[in-house]
Amino acid sequence: MSKKTADWELDFYSRPILEPDGKKRWELLVSSSEDLSGEPPFRWEKRCPSNEVNSIWLTSALQEALVNAQSQGWESPLRLRCWRTSMKTMVKKAATALGIEVIASRRTYSLMEWLEERERNVYPLEEGYMAGPLAPPPAPILNEPVPLPEAVRGDAWTLASLPLGSISEAKDWPIEFSGLLPIGNSYDKATPVPGLRIFSKRRALALAAWLGGLEPVRLTIVDQRLLLEAGQDDRWLVTDLDQSNLQAAKQTLEDAKEQVGGLQFIAVQATPDEQRFAGFWLMKDMREA
Repeated sequence: MSKKTADWELDFYSRPILEPDGKKRWELLVSSSEDLSGEPPFRWEKRCPSNEVNSIWLTSALQEALVNAQSQGWESPLRLRCWRTSMKTMVKKAATALGIEVIASRRTYSLMEWLEERERNVYPLEEGYMAGPLAPPPAPILNEPVPLPEAVRGDAWTLASLPLGSISEAKDWPIEFSGLLPIGNSYDKATPVPGLRIFSKRRALALAAWLGGLEPVRLTIVDQRLLLEAGQDDRWLVTDLDQSNLQAAKQTLEDAKEQVGGLQFIAVQATPDEQRFAGFWLMKDMREA
Protein backbone atom coordinates (compact mmCIF):
# COMPACT_ATOMS: atom_id res chain seq x y z
CA MET A 1 0.00 0.00 0.00
CA SER A 2 1.41 3.38 -1.00
CA LYS A 3 1.91 5.96 1.69
CA LYS A 4 -0.42 8.95 2.02
CA THR A 5 0.91 12.39 1.15
CA ALA A 6 -0.24 15.86 2.19
CA ASP A 7 1.06 19.24 3.24
CA TRP A 8 0.91 20.09 6.93
CA GLU A 9 -0.72 23.01 8.73
CA LEU A 10 0.61 24.13 12.10
CA ASP A 11 -0.49 26.22 15.05
CA PHE A 12 1.87 26.70 17.99
CA TYR A 13 0.25 29.09 20.44
CA SER A 14 -1.27 29.64 23.89
CA ARG A 15 -4.78 28.43 24.74
CA PRO A 16 -7.46 29.84 27.10
CA ILE A 17 -6.43 27.49 29.93
CA LEU A 18 -4.44 28.33 33.04
CA GLU A 19 -2.01 25.66 34.19
CA PRO A 20 -1.41 25.01 37.92
CA ASP A 21 1.59 27.38 37.81
CA GLY A 22 -0.74 30.22 36.77
CA LYS A 23 0.59 30.46 33.22
CA LYS A 24 -1.41 29.88 30.04
CA ARG A 25 -1.13 26.54 28.34
CA TRP A 26 0.90 26.37 25.14
CA GLU A 27 0.02 23.74 22.61
CA LEU A 28 1.24 22.52 19.24
CA LEU A 29 -1.40 21.37 16.75
CA VAL A 30 -0.47 19.77 13.43
CA SER A 31 -3.02 18.79 10.79
CA SER A 32 -2.59 17.52 7.27
CA SER A 33 -4.19 19.73 4.63
CA GLU A 34 -7.59 18.90 3.20
CA ASP A 35 -7.55 16.89 -0.01
CA LEU A 36 -10.00 15.02 -2.21
CA SER A 37 -8.98 11.50 -1.18
CA GLY A 38 -11.66 11.10 1.47
CA GLU A 39 -8.99 9.98 3.95
CA PRO A 40 -9.26 11.31 7.52
CA PRO A 41 -6.58 13.98 8.08
CA PHE A 42 -3.46 13.30 10.08
CA ARG A 43 -3.71 15.17 13.36
CA TRP A 44 -1.20 15.49 16.16
CA GLU A 45 -1.07 17.56 19.35
CA LYS A 46 1.44 18.17 22.11
CA ARG A 47 1.50 20.50 25.10
CA CYS A 48 4.53 22.69 25.63
CA PRO A 49 5.75 23.92 29.05
CA SER A 50 5.48 27.70 29.09
CA ASN A 51 9.19 28.04 29.89
CA GLU A 52 10.18 25.99 26.82
CA VAL A 53 8.41 27.96 24.09
CA ASN A 54 11.29 28.09 21.63
CA SER A 55 12.47 26.62 18.34
CA ILE A 56 14.45 23.87 20.10
CA TRP A 57 11.32 22.43 21.73
CA LEU A 58 9.36 22.89 18.51
CA THR A 59 11.97 21.08 16.42
CA SER A 60 11.89 18.11 18.80
CA ALA A 61 8.08 18.09 18.84
CA LEU A 62 7.86 18.20 15.05
CA GLN A 63 10.30 15.27 14.88
CA GLU A 64 7.90 13.33 17.12
CA ALA A 65 5.02 14.27 14.83
CA LEU A 66 6.94 13.00 11.80
CA VAL A 67 7.57 9.64 13.47
CA ASN A 68 3.92 9.40 14.49
CA ALA A 69 2.73 10.25 10.99
CA GLN A 70 5.01 7.66 9.41
CA SER A 71 3.67 4.99 11.78
CA GLN A 72 0.19 5.81 10.44
CA GLY A 73 1.26 5.44 6.82
CA TRP A 74 1.97 9.09 5.96
CA GLU A 75 4.91 10.43 4.01
CA SER A 76 6.82 13.34 5.51
CA PRO A 77 5.32 16.63 4.28
CA LEU A 78 7.26 18.70 1.78
CA ARG A 79 5.54 21.91 2.88
CA LEU A 80 4.19 23.28 6.14
CA ARG A 81 1.77 26.21 6.33
CA CYS A 82 1.99 28.59 9.27
CA TRP A 83 -0.66 31.29 9.59
CA ARG A 84 0.34 33.24 12.74
CA THR A 85 2.65 36.12 11.87
CA SER A 86 4.01 36.29 15.42
CA MET A 87 5.23 32.68 15.28
CA LYS A 88 6.63 32.68 11.74
CA THR A 89 10.31 33.03 12.66
CA MET A 90 10.23 30.29 15.29
CA VAL A 91 8.29 27.89 13.09
CA LYS A 92 10.56 28.47 10.12
CA LYS A 93 13.68 27.84 12.18
CA ALA A 94 12.30 24.57 13.57
CA ALA A 95 10.96 23.28 10.25
CA THR A 96 14.10 24.21 8.32
CA ALA A 97 16.14 22.10 10.74
CA LEU A 98 14.03 19.13 9.61
CA GLY A 99 14.21 19.94 5.90
CA ILE A 100 10.58 21.09 5.63
CA GLU A 101 9.68 24.16 3.59
CA VAL A 102 7.51 26.71 5.44
CA ILE A 103 4.84 28.70 3.64
CA ALA A 104 3.38 31.77 5.34
CA SER A 105 -0.26 31.16 4.51
CA ARG A 106 -3.80 31.28 5.86
CA ARG A 107 -4.87 28.45 3.57
CA THR A 108 -4.99 26.34 6.72
CA TYR A 109 -8.66 25.38 6.53
CA SER A 110 -8.27 21.90 8.00
CA LEU A 111 -6.39 23.29 10.99
CA MET A 112 -8.93 26.10 11.51
CA GLU A 113 -11.83 23.65 11.57
CA TRP A 114 -10.00 21.49 14.10
CA LEU A 115 -9.16 24.50 16.26
CA GLU A 116 -12.78 25.68 16.21
CA GLU A 117 -13.87 22.18 17.23
CA ARG A 118 -11.43 22.17 20.15
CA GLU A 119 -12.56 25.62 21.28
CA ARG A 120 -16.16 24.37 21.37
CA ASN A 121 -15.77 20.84 22.71
CA VAL A 122 -12.34 20.35 24.30
CA TYR A 123 -10.98 23.44 26.05
CA PRO A 124 -14.17 24.31 28.01
CA LEU A 125 -13.99 20.88 29.70
CA GLU A 126 -10.39 21.35 30.84
CA GLU A 127 -9.51 22.34 34.40
CA GLY A 128 -8.29 25.92 34.40
CA TYR A 129 -10.42 26.94 31.42
CA MET A 130 -10.83 30.70 31.42
CA ALA A 131 -14.56 31.08 30.90
CA GLY A 132 -16.35 34.39 30.67
CA PRO A 133 -15.23 37.63 29.05
CA LEU A 134 -11.55 37.73 28.25
CA ALA A 135 -9.36 40.54 27.08
CA PRO A 136 -9.62 40.45 23.29
CA PRO A 137 -6.51 39.40 21.41
CA PRO A 138 -4.58 42.16 19.69
CA ALA A 139 -6.23 43.13 16.42
CA PRO A 140 -4.23 41.82 13.47
CA ILE A 141 -2.29 44.43 11.57
CA LEU A 142 -3.71 44.34 8.07
CA ASN A 143 -1.51 45.39 5.22
CA GLU A 144 -2.79 48.17 3.00
CA PRO A 145 -4.25 46.62 -0.17
CA VAL A 146 -1.89 46.67 -3.14
CA PRO A 147 -3.28 46.82 -6.70
CA LEU A 148 -2.80 43.65 -8.69
CA PRO A 149 0.18 44.01 -11.03
CA GLU A 150 -0.91 45.14 -14.47
CA ALA A 151 0.51 42.03 -16.12
CA VAL A 152 -1.85 39.76 -14.17
CA ARG A 153 -5.01 41.82 -14.02
CA GLY A 154 -6.45 40.05 -17.03
CA ASP A 155 -8.51 41.48 -19.87
CA ALA A 156 -11.74 41.40 -17.89
CA TRP A 157 -13.29 40.04 -14.71
CA THR A 158 -16.73 39.34 -13.36
CA LEU A 159 -18.30 38.33 -10.07
CA ALA A 160 -20.11 35.06 -10.60
CA SER A 161 -21.57 32.03 -8.86
CA LEU A 162 -21.56 28.29 -9.49
CA PRO A 163 -23.84 25.63 -7.98
CA LEU A 164 -22.22 23.68 -5.18
CA GLY A 165 -23.01 20.45 -6.98
CA SER A 166 -21.08 21.59 -10.03
CA ILE A 167 -18.05 22.60 -7.98
CA SER A 168 -18.04 19.22 -6.26
CA GLU A 169 -17.08 17.78 -9.67
CA ALA A 170 -14.13 20.17 -10.15
CA LYS A 171 -11.58 17.38 -9.67
CA ASP A 172 -12.62 16.09 -13.09
CA TRP A 173 -12.33 19.44 -14.86
CA PRO A 174 -9.39 20.31 -17.14
CA ILE A 175 -7.41 22.67 -14.86
CA GLU A 176 -3.74 23.65 -15.16
CA PHE A 177 -3.25 25.21 -11.70
CA SER A 178 -5.65 24.40 -8.88
CA GLY A 179 -6.31 24.42 -5.17
CA LEU A 180 -9.38 22.27 -4.56
CA LEU A 181 -11.03 21.42 -1.26
CA PRO A 182 -13.32 18.55 -0.25
CA ILE A 183 -17.01 19.40 -0.18
CA GLY A 184 -19.17 17.61 2.38
CA ASN A 185 -22.72 16.43 1.93
CA SER A 186 -24.28 18.74 4.52
CA TYR A 187 -25.19 21.50 2.05
CA ASP A 188 -27.77 21.67 -0.72
CA LYS A 189 -26.01 20.98 -4.03
CA ALA A 190 -28.08 23.71 -5.70
CA THR A 191 -26.74 26.40 -3.35
CA PRO A 192 -24.71 29.02 -5.23
CA VAL A 193 -21.04 29.49 -4.39
CA PRO A 194 -19.78 33.05 -5.05
CA GLY A 195 -16.54 33.74 -6.81
CA LEU A 196 -14.43 35.75 -9.18
CA ARG A 197 -13.81 34.88 -12.84
CA ILE A 198 -10.77 36.46 -14.49
CA PHE A 199 -10.20 36.32 -18.24
CA SER A 200 -6.92 36.78 -20.08
CA LYS A 201 -6.69 35.66 -23.66
CA ARG A 202 -2.90 35.75 -23.94
CA ARG A 203 -1.67 35.44 -20.36
CA ALA A 204 -4.15 33.11 -18.65
CA LEU A 205 -1.52 30.52 -17.69
CA ALA A 206 0.95 33.11 -16.41
CA LEU A 207 -1.79 34.78 -14.40
CA ALA A 208 -2.93 31.45 -12.95
CA ALA A 209 0.62 30.49 -11.97
CA TRP A 210 1.09 33.84 -10.23
CA LEU A 211 -2.21 33.57 -8.37
CA GLY A 212 -1.36 30.08 -7.16
CA GLY A 213 1.87 31.35 -5.67
CA LEU A 214 -0.07 33.96 -3.73
CA GLU A 215 -1.87 31.31 -1.64
CA PRO A 216 -5.36 32.83 -2.14
CA VAL A 217 -7.40 32.82 1.08
CA ARG A 218 -10.69 34.65 0.53
CA LEU A 219 -12.50 37.51 -1.17
CA THR A 220 -13.67 40.40 0.99
CA ILE A 221 -15.26 43.79 0.42
CA VAL A 222 -13.94 46.77 2.36
CA ASP A 223 -15.74 50.04 1.75
CA GLN A 224 -16.24 49.85 -2.04
CA ARG A 225 -13.14 47.79 -2.75
CA LEU A 226 -13.12 44.12 -3.73
CA LEU A 227 -10.02 42.59 -2.12
CA LEU A 228 -8.26 39.27 -2.41
CA GLU A 229 -6.68 38.23 0.87
CA ALA A 230 -3.75 35.89 0.40
CA GLY A 231 -0.68 34.43 2.06
CA GLN A 232 -0.18 35.33 5.70
CA ASP A 233 -1.20 38.98 5.67
CA ASP A 234 -1.34 40.14 2.04
CA ARG A 235 -4.29 42.01 0.60
CA TRP A 236 -4.65 42.71 -3.13
CA LEU A 237 -7.02 45.24 -4.63
CA VAL A 238 -9.02 43.59 -7.40
CA THR A 239 -11.28 46.53 -8.26
CA ASP A 240 -13.50 49.29 -6.95
CA LEU A 241 -17.15 48.28 -7.06
CA ASP A 242 -19.96 50.48 -8.34
CA GLN A 243 -22.62 51.53 -5.87
CA SER A 244 -25.14 49.78 -8.09
CA ASN A 245 -23.76 46.30 -7.30
CA LEU A 246 -21.93 46.91 -4.03
CA GLN A 247 -24.65 45.81 -1.62
CA ALA A 248 -25.58 42.78 -3.70
CA ALA A 249 -21.95 41.64 -3.78
CA LYS A 250 -21.59 42.09 -0.01
CA GLN A 251 -24.78 40.15 0.63
CA THR A 252 -23.71 37.32 -1.65
CA LEU A 253 -20.44 36.84 0.23
CA GLU A 254 -22.23 37.02 3.60
CA ASP A 255 -24.87 34.51 2.51
CA ALA A 256 -22.15 32.06 1.54
CA LYS A 257 -20.90 31.99 5.14
CA GLU A 258 -24.27 30.68 6.28
CA GLN A 259 -25.19 28.52 3.32
CA VAL A 260 -21.94 26.87 2.20
CA GLY A 261 -19.52 27.39 5.09
CA GLY A 262 -17.91 30.45 3.54
CA LEU A 263 -16.89 28.63 0.37
CA GLN A 264 -15.70 30.84 -2.52
CA PHE A 265 -13.78 30.37 -5.77
CA ILE A 266 -11.42 32.10 -8.19
CA ALA A 267 -11.35 30.95 -11.80
CA VAL A 268 -8.91 31.98 -14.53
CA GLN A 269 -9.82 31.34 -18.18
CA ALA A 270 -8.71 32.60 -21.56
CA THR A 271 -12.27 33.66 -22.50
CA PRO A 272 -15.75 33.35 -20.94
CA ASP A 273 -16.58 30.53 -23.36
CA GLU A 274 -13.37 28.58 -22.75
CA GLN A 275 -14.08 25.07 -21.43
CA ARG A 276 -10.66 24.70 -19.81
CA PHE A 277 -9.41 26.50 -16.71
CA ALA A 278 -5.93 27.96 -16.52
CA GLY A 279 -6.53 28.13 -12.78
CA PHE A 280 -9.26 27.29 -10.28
CA TRP A 281 -9.07 27.67 -6.49
CA LEU A 282 -11.58 27.04 -3.76
CA MET A 283 -11.32 29.24 -0.69
CA LYS A 284 -13.16 29.56 2.64
CA ASP A 285 -14.06 32.71 4.53
CA MET A 286 -13.42 31.40 8.05
CA ARG A 287 -12.91 33.03 11.41
CA GLU A 288 -9.25 33.22 12.42
CA ALA A 289 -8.46 32.41 16.04
